Amino acid sequence: MPLSRLNKEQYAAATSLDSQNLIIASAGTGKTSTIVGRIGHLVAQGVQPQEILLLTFTNKAAAEMVARVGEYFGKNVASKIDAGTFHAVSYRWLKKFDQRVVLKQQRELKTLFRSVFEKRSFSQINADMNPYGGNHLYDMYSFYQNTELVNNFEDWVKEKYPEHEGFALIYADVVDEFEGLKKEYGFVNFNDLLLNFRDICKTKNLGYKEVLVDEYQDTNALQGTLIDTMNPPSLFCVGDYDQSIYAFNGADISIIGTFTEKFPKAIVHTLTKNYRSSAPILSLATKVIEHNERIYPKELEVTRLQDAKAPSLLAFDELFDQYHQIAAMILKSQTPREEIAVIFRNNSSADGIEVGLRELDIACKRKGGTSFFDSREIKAILDLYTLLVNESDMMAFIHLFEFARGIGSAMAKELYIALKTLGQGSIFYGLYAPDETMKNPFEKRKLNHQLGLFDDFLELGAVGKYAKLGFEDKFMKNPILKHPKLTKDSAGFLHSFYLLFRDLKGVKFPIDVVTKIANSELYAYIADTLANKRAMLKDGSIDEKQKAEKLTSITRKKLLLCELCKPYSQHERFLNAMILGSSDLTQGEGVNLLSVHASKGLEYKEVYVIDLMDGRFPNRKLMQRGGSLDEERRLFYVSVTRAKDILYLSFAKYDKIKKQNFMPSQFLYEAGLVPKDDAYRALIKKEEEKEEE
Repeated sequence: MPLSRLNKEQYAAATSLDSQNLIIASAGTGKTSTIVGRIGHLVAQGVQPQEILLLTFTNKAAAEMVARVGEYFGKNVASKIDAGTFHAVSYRWLKKFDQRVVLKQQRELKTLFRSVFEKRSFSQINADMNPYGGNHLYDMYSFYQNTELVNNFEDWVKEKYPEHEGFALIYADVVDEFEGLKKEYGFVNFNDLLLNFRDICKTKNLGYKEVLVDEYQDTNALQGTLIDTMNPPSLFCVGDYDQSIYAFNGADISIIGTFTEKFPKAIVHTLTKNYRSSAPILSLATKVIEHNERIYPKELEVTRLQDAKAPSLLAFDELFDQYHQIAAMILKSQTPREEIAVIFRNNSSADGIEVGLRELDIACKRKGGTSFFDSREIKAILDLYTLLVNESDMMAFIHLFEFARGIGSAMAKELYIALKTLGQGSIFYGLYAPDETMKNPFEKRKLNHQLGLFDDFLELGAVGKYAKLGFEDKFMKNPILKHPKLTKDSAGFLHSFYLLFRDLKGVKFPIDVVTKIANSELYAYIADTLANKRAMLKDGSIDEKQKAEKLTSITRKKLLLCELCKPYSQHERFLNAMILGSSDLTQGEGVNLLSVHASKGLEYKEVYVIDLMDGRFPNRKLMQRGGSLDEERRLFYVSVTRAKDILYLSFAKYDKIKKQNFMPSQFLYEAGLVPKDDAYRALIKKEEEKEEE
């Protein structure tokens, strides 16, 4: 029986006779054991497994808990428990009542939404102001569905974005038409699952005797109302307000904070015995998180009484030194690689440590954020390099030419095939020594009116429009320029491609190839395109300061890739390590590289929390965009409480690329690892002034 393994507090919660229970389960206090114990208690008391609903944050968590129940009561009993995420459970119920439900991914429904949005004209409303784009409006509407309980969408827009009040009616009409189309075709997205399931709960008794909710602190308003609508005879919610870190996704910490107001007869159980972290680690975490307002009182007890290593502060003069030296520390560590985690707040932080580990041939896997090797700026360099080594890689060509304005994947494929045709099997012969007798190198498109395929490729274009662009005479004679949809911009991209590969001919060493690519006119265009996209504001304009920061980030990644070139003298070996090897780096075994959000619920013997500089962690930019210092502090708390035995907190004083000085993170001051100085006092004073405003 799972109850036999519980401590006194866990047992009291698991066997509670009260109908509304809130269990405050801090990091490492055994919340999973308590939930499994509760389910075991219910089954032992005669509650049928199908009368139990377990709602979890991930389906993996649900499967693990059900499996543990199965160890005691058998798989047949455990399999009857209704367990899963809010969305998974909702989907199962909807399919019972409506077989027409067709679940669609967000990207698919965004396309449908844009098809409605693009029929609208906004210029007659306000010619001086740009409306939100279709993708952004879709995301706004999704956030609205998850967080708003009172206002309709039009009124919500007017209240939240008063400067767009003139567009609010059109926005709402777009949403209405979009919802009508979804209903017509039976399409639903993840929000619809919850909304439609909530409607079912209003009219039907689902037969649950108890609903258990894990990670209750991360529920949003929509999920909260779904639980309310179920109105189960017994409710068992488990969470920790100090680990509420999903506000960006609509999570509302006030839901757990007001539990006893909503349910005046509710009993709050607090699990205080920490089984994960050593006393020094737990003491540091507590010292920092206590700067947040205490919603429910709690004081954690350490159960591991053996001698323990105090958390260590690692201070580095320069940002790159931090990454290289931490990698060197991991190389020398006696801890098994799988028991080591490097936790980062910002994606750029992970790039440096990922490369540092690669240089020392240390395997690692990355979860959360985008891998260094998956970033578009690095992929572009490696795609260009790949074509130098293997011109038959059509996908590398297509990926690159999608950067060119006016060229999509279909047209990129046409250009590749045409170059190959002109070069009798070689795209580079087709580029530099084309068969000029071939008047039309382009494939004739297939006609199929039933499938919507039409021949809009009626006649070749003229190359005269490129005469004043400064292209080389030899390039101007290439029949590829006759593609009728090629514009001056896209022809310029092709010309830059032409110039780069001419310069790369005969280059022997990887470091020289990567340097030439990174410094080329073509790559400058790619970098500028990416920076513009990443610095684009809601109204379509470019934030120049943000663009400069994005370009700096791209430059940093170029330099990191150049660092990786140094040990290699052969093209094939370098590419094999970067392209094939990068999948090994981000999957399988090795050191764990985790964003704070991805680290939630996990634990490791040895943990490094990196880039603890003010501005980075806490991330002041995200705080200005709707975040808060309290949430950043909770993120810090989650990070450090992943560590069982060894904890390193690191920061750097200077960034040589940005030429920027850093001060230590506010949390290092609060932890007592850095003496409170004038810089800290100035920071606190600034925060107090903001609060008064």
